[in-house]
Amino acid sequence: MNKTLPSTSRSLPILLIRAREAVMAPIRSMLAASGLTEQQWRVLRVLSEYGPQDTTDVADRASLLLPSLSRILRTMTEKGLITRQQHDGDRRRQILMITPAGQAVIDENIAEAAAIADAIKARLGDENYEALLDLLDLVTAEQKSQTSK
Repeated sequence: MNKTLPSTSRSLPILLIRAREAVMAPIRSMLAASGLTEQQWRVLRVLSEYGPQDTTDVADRASLLLPSLSRILRTMTEKGLITRQQHDGDRRRQILMITPAGQAVIDENIAEAAAIADAIKARLGDENYEALLDLLDLVTAEQKSQTSK
């Protein structure tokens, strides 16, 4: 049996990294003006979209590891972007909420973030863009099902 690796120009891991960098470059520029990291932006986006929630849910939805999230939350709390309170039923759990200042950061950047997304959609075309999202979701579906068990 002949086992060979694909060319690096057709390597899924390498192409995913290149695609991530192409997508994130304009987002990083946008965030630099706000003094946010990519991870902080994702936390704010999740809290803005889903409302108050448990740290585990935020970590999952923002694609962050819990130990990393703990450090990120400390900084975001100090900046006044989020608040944390203990869960009523389980004192070991924390509920995270976006503050008005955190929502203001989202509101101040929403037009530019939407323009970045629209530019990617325009480059790919709506059908290809949606197909890409569906395919990427398929790639991560197995991992999602394993972590929800």
